[in-house]
Amino acid sequence: MALPLMPKATAVWLVDNTTLTFQQIADFCGLHSLEVQGIADGEVAQNIVGLDPTSNQQLTAEEIARCEADPEARLEIAESNMPEPKKRKGPRYTPVSKRQDRPDAIAWLVRNHPELTDAQIGKLLGTTKPTIASIRDRTHWNMANLKPTDPVSLGLCTQIELDAAIQKAAERVAKEKPDVSAPDAEQPAIDLGSAPQPDISFD
Repeated sequence: MALPLMPKATAVWLVDNTTLTFQQIADFCGLHSLEVQGIADGEVAQNIVGLDPTSNQQLTAEEIARCEADPEARLEIAESNMPEPKKRKGPRYTPVSKRQDRPDAIAWLVRNHPELTDAQIGKLLGTTKPTIASIRDRTHWNMANLKPTDPVSLGLCTQIELDAAIQKAAERVAKEKPDVSAPDAEQPAIDLGSAPQPDISFD
């Protein structure tokens, strides 16, 4: 189920302006009912300003009234007419303050995970293939000063993203590796029964 924008702020407004049950509000906002109770008691979300879900057309007054009349009913979020944001294509954006760390991260990946392709490293770190290639062949202009450093610790990618890339690379390598356990079809089998036997005589 889709959640409203700013779920906790929406819960604050619903607690203050409706007679909906804690469970109804919790289900709609993706919270625990005890958390909603904490909002009502003033123990949770004290500094959060309530957000009216009817003002941004995520709920209608009729939907709220329907659920206020039936404690077992569940609020249903209104379908938005807003188009979904398009996924941005292209390299990952890296803040200016972290761009100087990218060569160190590339050096770490090249050294510790040679199975990663240049395309994967470029996608992880938002860098270019020529930069990666120059570090691979040790022709980078600042090669002598590079300190291979885990890109996760540098904040250039998450551990989940890195693990996913490594897993994908490992699967690719496994597919490319020949199956040495398969029998060699070109090698003819030897029929021991028809093979010539040495002539042994006893004098």
